[in-house]
Amino acid sequence: MTHNGATLDDSARRGRLLQLVDAFRRRTVLVIGDLIADEFIVGEVARVSREAPVLILKYDTTQVVPGGAGNAAHNVAALGAHAALAGLVGTDAEGKRLLASFPRQVDRTRVVASARYQTPVKTRILAGGTHSAKQQVVRIDRETDWPLSQAISDTFAQRLVGALDRCDAIVLSDYGSGLVTPRLAVAVRRALKAAGRSVPVLLDTRYRLLDYRGLTTCTPNESEVEQALGVTIGDNPAALETAGRRLLAATRSRAVLITRGSRGMALFEPRRTTVHVPIVGSDEVADVTGAGDTVIATFALALAAGATFAEAMHLANYAGGIVVMKRGTATVSARELADAVRGGIA
Repeated sequence: MTHNGATLDDSARRGRLLQLVDAFRRRTVLVIGDLIADEFIVGEVARVSREAPVLILKYDTTQVVPGGAGNAAHNVAALGAHAALAGLVGTDAEGKRLLASFPRQVDRTRVVASARYQTPVKTRILAGGTHSAKQQVVRIDRETDWPLSQAISDTFAQRLVGALDRCDAIVLSDYGSGLVTPRLAVAVRRALKAAGRSVPVLLDTRYRLLDYRGLTTCTPNESEVEQALGVTIGDNPAALETAGRRLLAATRSRAVLITRGSRGMALFEPRRTTVHVPIVGSDEVADVTGAGDTVIATFALALAAGATFAEAMHLANYAGGIVVMKRGTATVSARELADAVRGGIA
């Protein structure tokens, strides 16, 4: 039986996903991790330099937005929920601009500002004509104080205990600074257990995927999985299945979500059949910057709202499909997400 061209099962599934999106606003996600200032310098191509074969840009604007763990927290807030953020910035101008770039829905009281630390900055130079889309021509990274010492990470972990009492999910965002470590993850798990709390703990890590154990779930992209396991997946379904199951066993997670870019997503759970979903929306991607942060923020919020892993994956897939159509480090709103669910673009 169908109703307005959709099956009743399909209609019920969409209704359930919309209920979850509506529940986001009553949830709090604690995001712990590496804060990065994403700086975008935009200009118009004036001419080619006579000094060297390079473009000369006529400067237009500079924008600083939250990157790294800050982008994940920003996405939580954009989805209508409350975000609590814990991380480290410098007392430098970049750190101040980064903190000022967050909306008020992001609680920054557990962000530590240190005069001995330089705020990491990723500067992207965007160029284009007056009426054309701006394209990234170069990126400059400033990460001079990484990796941090284990002592700094341990001290930071001790300051997190109070924040664990008031969150519905936790995201560990490890971009490689040494602030978020497997030891910190263990401290978080122990503190939750001591408090008698059971909330999902999600991991996003660039380089240490196999070093973390016993968290709720992780959301690596395919290239991170290939690097961690020393395999090539590509278009090989058997290789993907083997890699996903190996990762599930190695991390002892309750679920593993592998994001595959234009190939969609794959969800692995113990003793359950792998669930695959195709990419949503247009395949004409504008910018993938920060898309992984959007995915894990949505995934975490959905789990906090009571979603199954499969339901959370579907919502994260919608959100990822929306955000890659935007330029720069972008976010997705609850309204955009709900509209995508209603529009049936899965």
